[in-house]
Amino acid sequence: MTLEALLESTPSYAKDLKLNLSSLLRQTELTEQQTWGTALACALASRNMKLYETLSAEASRHLSPQAMEAAKTAAALMGMNNIFYRFLHLTSNSKYATIPARLRMNGIRTHGIDHNDFELWCTAVSAMNGCGACVESHQQGLVDRGVGEETILAAVRIASVVHGLAGVFDAEATAS
Repeated sequence: MTLEALLESTPSYAKDLKLNLSSLLRQTELTEQQTWGTALACALASRNMKLYETLSAEASRHLSPQAMEAAKTAAALMGMNNIFYRFLHLTSNSKYATIPARLRMNGIRTHGIDHNDFELWCTAVSAMNGCGACVESHQQGLVDRGVGEETILAAVRIASVVHGLAGVFDAEATAS
């Protein structure tokens, strides 16, 4: 399915999401790689196959194979880390924070693309997944490396709309 067809299949009650995705994919605060990597990582994290397949096909026209792989790596690693670190944040037992994570995260160092872009995708997926500890860690790293708040928020906007659309498409598929 093309992106245009996906957007046309959006129910009228979610018209704002449809319009938002169209405009957010053209935000000037993000580079093309940042935009499409964010969209791809968030689509994978959304677990909605219709949205993932469509945005993946479109992203492949804007991203190198290495950037495609890195965006998917960011989504996969945050899918794991967001659960682990959210648990540490939510529990009142401070002993857990002293125990090593013992989770492989090599992809954070071996993705092969611009570090800030990868961190931006990690931030967006972490926002989708509701992990405050990971959001704080990744966004602070970006700010420390000179990435502006407007750029970070532009990626989070994409995450919010992709998440909203995934919910709509999931509900519509269930209702059919």
